[in-house]
Amino acid sequence: MNWSGWYLVLVLVAAIVVLIVLINSRVRFSPFVALLVVALGVGLAGGEDPATIADSITTGAGDILGDVGLTLALGTMLGRLLAESGATGRIADAVVSRSTPRSLPWLVCAAAFVIGVPMFFEVGLIVLLPLLFSVARRLELEGAAPSPYASVAIPAIATLATLHGMVPPHPGPLIAVDGLGADLGRTIVVGLLCAVPAIVVGGPLYARLMAPRLPVRPDAELVAQFTETGTETKTPAGVGPDGRRGEEPAPVPLPIALVAVAVPVVLMLARTVAEVALPDGASFRQVTTLLGQPIVAMLAGFLYALFALGLLRGRPAEELRTSLADAVKSVTGILLIIGGGGAINQVLKDSGISDAVGAAASGLPVSPLVLAWLLALLLSTSTGSATVGIVAATGVVAPLLAGAGPWYVALAVVAVAVGAGSVGLNYVNHAGFWLVKESFGMTVGQATRSHTAVQTVVSVLGLVMVLLLSLVLPAGA
Repeated sequence: MNWSGWYLVLVLVAAIVVLIVLINSRVRFSPFVALLVVALGVGLAGGEDPATIADSITTGAGDILGDVGLTLALGTMLGRLLAESGATGRIADAVVSRSTPRSLPWLVCAAAFVIGVPMFFEVGLIVLLPLLFSVARRLELEGAAPSPYASVAIPAIATLATLHGMVPPHPGPLIAVDGLGADLGRTIVVGLLCAVPAIVVGGPLYARLMAPRLPVRPDAELVAQFTETGTETKTPAGVGPDGRRGEEPAPVPLPIALVAVAVPVVLMLARTVAEVALPDGASFRQVTTLLGQPIVAMLAGFLYALFALGLLRGRPAEELRTSLADAVKSVTGILLIIGGGGAINQVLKDSGISDAVGAAASGLPVSPLVLAWLLALLLSTSTGSATVGIVAATGVVAPLLAGAGPWYVALAVVAVAVGAGSVGLNYVNHAGFWLVKESFGMTVGQATRSHTAVQTVVSVLGLVMVLLLSLVLPAGA
């Protein structure tokens, strides 16, 4: 590679450094603003025509928000409906109602897995807190576990973090799917194959080792708030415009709750099965291709939940609209970060930097898997945002995978390499760290040995699994 190519690589390195400094220095730029500033600087330093830099920024942001942003908004509203209707509580109660102290960590993983499919890490943990505190309180009274709160917290953290990084329809994996042109259904399959071992080791097995060494207990008032009201989230259904509460609805039937979670994932998987098993012109394949698109699948799940968990259970339409609007407001910052990441990725392509990086990295004795994982890990750790780590790492490694088949793309970058890297070393500049610390009454050291350590174990195991699977799945499949 000539000097001009190496210059473009240096521009990228400098851009990453500047991005980290802008987010973490005293100026404390929001990640969205920092991404836009760096995108503009990269375009100028990379030699892109100044007249087209703005077009690159708007095109990149618009494309990724169109593909991922709408899906994220629908997923957030779906999560709100699940939480407020009590559906998540029904699922969780069903999973752990007949547990024993030995089986409890495994059943907590199962509950977190079902609940965490459509939710962010922080949202899923908040929804699970009533269940976790109630179960831990029961163990505490029975004296059945040396540290009951750590025993239930660690499996929940491992499961939610793994889903957040590795398995669509979470927004992080969806961003990588979009940026790499990966097959969504295959990404879900490979992501699940890699996620299960990571959850097992980072959750119940690590809890068995570490929980006795973490004698933590949340604030007494917080415990009382959750345990005295039961494990089921209370729904505000029946509150009229005059503020007067009517009769509380009956608990959500468990099958209805499970269907609300399963609809998007089942539709996306059905699309992949149909594309593999049916010829191109088959009518059923055309139907599943439409319904299995992420935006359509999530819309179907949301509409089902809107009626089954909301309107048909007596919740006023105006109340639902207000609640769902508030849910979308809560992820506005994430949507902006996603747009900023799309902008900088487009500038990298239009300025020729992505091609230069591909040419430089192709000669290095480093697997694209390891490079993708490491970039996402470092960027997520230094910026405090897993989303920033995913979008930036995806833009850098995408040129290295040109011509690779969909299995390899899903395996190498989307499912684990980028996604797993983004959840590792989750420390004090991440919101999730402080949520876990404060919720369970931990010191910084205890949160490090639980939350940070668990997510790092998950991250490393994700990389190990994807490296092992890469020996089985052909690169050009």
